[in-house]
Amino acid sequence: MNIDADDFTLLGLHKGFALERSQLDAAWKALQARVHPDRFAAEGGAAQRLAMQWAVRVNEAYQRLKDPLRRGAYLCELAGASINAHSNTSMPGAFLMQQMQWREALEEAADAETLEALADRVAQSRRETLAACGQAIDSAHDFPLAVEQVRSLMFIERFAAEVDARIDAAHEGAGAGAGQGTIGT
Repeated sequence: MNIDADDFTLLGLHKGFALERSQLDAAWKALQARVHPDRFAAEGGAAQRLAMQWAVRVNEAYQRLKDPLRRGAYLCELAGASINAHSNTSMPGAFLMQQMQWREALEEAADAETLEALADRVAQSRRETLAACGQAIDSAHDFPLAVEQVRSLMFIERFAAEVDARIDAAHEGAGAGAGQGTIGT
């Protein structure tokens, strides 16, 4: 084993966007069992520290690969196609228009039902973008396109979190209003 190996090699998995979660989980558990610091208790502190480094590295790889957004970004980086999320904020016009429409819909949403319909549209867009990202990486090996898809996913996931927060607030508000006016009657 090489601690500097890429995450896929480290976990013994095929390098690609499409990844069976059960295979990832099994590979992670098996490797964690091999490098867990408790297995090296009799070998002293240095062996345990090294095992801890390995355990941390294995966990980092697992966390990165289990998240499709992080996995896609990682695969792009491995192929030499940097995401540059902090320095490159340009997006295709159609995507920006969609984002503006979603923002307007979020601002205008007055109830949980409307918010949930928006969340459904955003979730559908996320599924489509994930599929396009997988196609770009695994089938077409088109990493500039994959970078665009990953960057789109970043926007979509941030917006989905905002919608979810508004839904939660709408449900809390509805729950707080329920039953009011009955105390002291």
